[in-house]
Amino acid sequence: MTTPTAPLTTTTARLAKLVGDVRETVGRGLPPDTTAYLVGERLAAHLGAPDLLTDAQREGDPERYRQHILHAESDGSFSVVALVWMPGQQTSVHDHVSWCVTGVHQGTESERRYRLVPDGMTARLVATEDVVNHQGDVCGFAPPGDIHRVRNACSDVAISIHIYGADVSRLGSSVRRVYDLPADAL
Repeated sequence: MTTPTAPLTTTTARLAKLVGDVRETVGRGLPPDTTAYLVGERLAAHLGAPDLLTDAQREGDPERYRQHILHAESDGSFSVVALVWMPGQQTSVHDHVSWCVTGVHQGTESERRYRLVPDGMTARLVATEDVVNHQGDVCGFAPPGDIHRVRNACSDVAISIHIYGADVSRLGSSVRRVYDLPADAL
């Protein structure tokens, strides 16, 4: 699904500021959906800034999108990750272990959102929305209801910043479950 993560790397001053802002917000102990909304407000101010990521944190992989763990809070309460996408790279259909906020730092990402519908003894996915996110766009969500697929929708490298309410450095990924079910089109 994704290129294995490199160990935690150098932190820029801007990234340190973002981490401090997220730490303060998460420390308030609010419900997951409220936390995601407020973390998204904090992230938005940093998207597109040339001093957010180092050159190494902007490196992609020609085979699959690449995850760079930028920060994992020592108590496991949140992680900040950069995902670097070459043109056409995409995730599988999946959901998450915790609340999540994503913001497009560079390029454009396309997202298809789904809901899981019982279908007799099995289930199927129904596409509910197609969203195109451009540089500076932020979205946040909390399970349940976070099933989606994301892809690089532009002809150049896309980079998105993801903040999860979990320790991705320990878990390896924010993905809870991958769905290999029939999916209806919009």
